[in-house]
Amino acid sequence: MQAVVLVGGEGTRLRPLTLSAPKQMLPIVEQPMIERVLGQLGRHGVDEAVLSLGYLPDAFMRAYPGGTAAGVRLSYAVEPEPLDTAGAARFAARHAGVAETFVVVNGDVLTDLDLAGLIAFHRASGAEGTVALHPVDDPSRFGVVSTDARGRVTAFVEKPPAGEEPTNLINAGTYVLEPSVLDRIDGARRVSIEREVFPAMAAEGTLFARADDAYWLDTGTPQAYLTAHWDLLEGRRQGPPVPGARAIAPRVWVLGAPDVAGDLRAPCLVGDRAAVAAGATVERAVIGAGCRVAQGASVLESVLLPGAAVGRGTRVEGSVVGPGAVVGDDCAVCSLTVLGAGANVATGTRLEGARVPA
Repeated sequence: MQAVVLVGGEGTRLRPLTLSAPKQMLPIVEQPMIERVLGQLGRHGVDEAVLSLGYLPDAFMRAYPGGTAAGVRLSYAVEPEPLDTAGAARFAARHAGVAETFVVVNGDVLTDLDLAGLIAFHRASGAEGTVALHPVDDPSRFGVVSTDARGRVTAFVEKPPAGEEPTNLINAGTYVLEPSVLDRIDGARRVSIEREVFPAMAAEGTLFARADDAYWLDTGTPQAYLTAHWDLLEGRRQGPPVPGARAIAPRVWVLGAPDVAGDLRAPCLVGDRAAVAAGATVERAVIGAGCRVAQGASVLESVLLPGAAVGRGTRVEGSVVGPGAVVGDDCAVCSLTVLGAGANVATGTRLEGARVPA
């Protein structure tokens, strides 16, 4: 089966990390997000995916020159201009020659959805399109979907006012579609699948939906990006947090050959060739490959991306330190601060909720 993976967005909420890399190429516990998305597709029978690209497309092509990732064959469709969700899906599907039932997914959503079950439901219902649904506490931030007893969609409301949502079931960003859906999309302009295509299909009775309460996370914000790491470290998803990780204590993992003299407190993971000095503390954190955590430093509820360095006596808490970024001695980096690739934080600096580009 073929899939279209939408990865064309600029990831503005994750800046400055996304100034130098597409969001879907950022690692989630030392594995690029796109590989986690593709791996989930592959486990449910998808053997070919076309990446619908727009922002920094060369990053994907450089990463997978053999045209395969997570066991799934890849092709690339680079939008000539932003086409929105439906336009991007149409452009990529036409590029890949899609002619049978296919899957569309948002490339920044991590999920354990039963995709095979969704496909079976789609075929059994005779739907033209089927949307995966997920229950959430605050549906006003998403597209809200109501169905009848058979699963036929009766209302598709994008981001309704708080308190006026017809249900708590939201569009989870995974769709099973027939090729006829592509004919509904105007190829000459931007078209939203959520605001135009799906409401029209619902009105005609050809759109169905199926709820699934499996793990689901939209990774688009710094808090969600951190949560994606903790969910793996703390076992809310099955298996080790990343292939090749070995546990040296309960919920404490290492990859490759790190140099660890400091105190590792569960849950955490230290990547290959990373160094945690004596007197340093790492807890509920990921220390990426080649990172350096100096004596007396603490990294708590945070992620250090590969090659980052934290100086002596510095505290990093609830934050993301970008690849190759350097935080000097005796600093405090807290409260969802995000440091971009190669950023440099001077000795003694205090940062709370900051965004620091290189």
